[in-house]
Amino acid sequence: MKRVLFFVLILLFACGIKAEIVTGEKLQNLPISHEDNKKSNPDKIDNKKESDEKIYKTDRDIEIFEKFSAEFAGKAELPLEELIIEVAKYFLGTPYVGHTLEIEPEGVVINLREMDCTTFVENVYALTNTLRSGDVTFDNFISKLKLIRYRDGVVNDYADRLHYTADWIWDNQKKGLVKNVTKDAGGKEHKINLYAMSTNHDKYKQLKGNSIITAKIKGIEQSANSRKNWHIPNREIEKNSANLKNGDMVGFVTTFKGMDMSHVGIIYWEGEKLTFIHASSSEKRVVIEKHTLEEYAQKSKTNNGIMVVRPL
Repeated sequence: MKRVLFFVLILLFACGIKAEIVTGEKLQNLPISHEDNKKSNPDKIDNKKESDEKIYKTDRDIEIFEKFSAEFAGKAELPLEELIIEVAKYFLGTPYVGHTLEIEPEGVVINLREMDCTTFVENVYALTNTLRSGDVTFDNFISKLKLIRYRDGVVNDYADRLHYTADWIWDNQKKGLVKNVTKDAGGKEHKINLYAMSTNHDKYKQLKGNSIITAKIKGIEQSANSRKNWHIPNREIEKNSANLKNGDMVGFVTTFKGMDMSHVGIIYWEGEKLTFIHASSSEKRVVIEKHTLEEYAQKSKTNNGIMVVRPL
């Protein structure tokens, strides 16, 4: 049993705590560390310290941002859902790479060159918010991304990163960036019981041998477990599809013990077809999913529904 759990965790960690194994995605199991990036990427990672926070980026990331900014000049006034989809489509074909955030010490990692399911959604939302703010600068993009990715937008240590999707949703709703619309979209009450990270602390390099950070993670899990959650069951997604909009974030609820969600993406109406855009490890790139949202959700025996979040 322990060997099975260990195997599952290795696979799950490839997309952070929100991995793709339970929705039929084939995961890459090679962790990307700071040193790995130096060896495999000709762009040298710039470790810039701003006040007490570290920023990790490359010249290539700045180049991608500047090209993106030029292409989206004048589009900030588009309706929010339309703008999000355009930003998401801009990154179609971007390589899927897991573990890109696992650099120590903890800091804001800017990586527009390669993404996993979570960093894809975060980058799209942060870039959209940057455009709408009127301050379309790389520094402002960093600030928008940090606000989305970290608890209260503050980076002190590994525990400040929003690892669990349900906690990510709660914190970003508290910050006024998103609204959890799952209940209003036809969701049923859903109890979560998070413990995967604190129980398996020895599987995380940031937690192994660090009882203080592990205790923080455990406290975060307990707080998340005390909140109310909802999910739309797999077989009721199509029935409630009229309540889902372009640009909404979809999280796939998993039955794996100690976890909440296994994969995330951005909902997309392709004509009359409800699907989503995501960084897919099986396709090894960002794609428009060929299956409908309900078909994709039902492909896995360990996925039992979805949560839906609307950006504001």
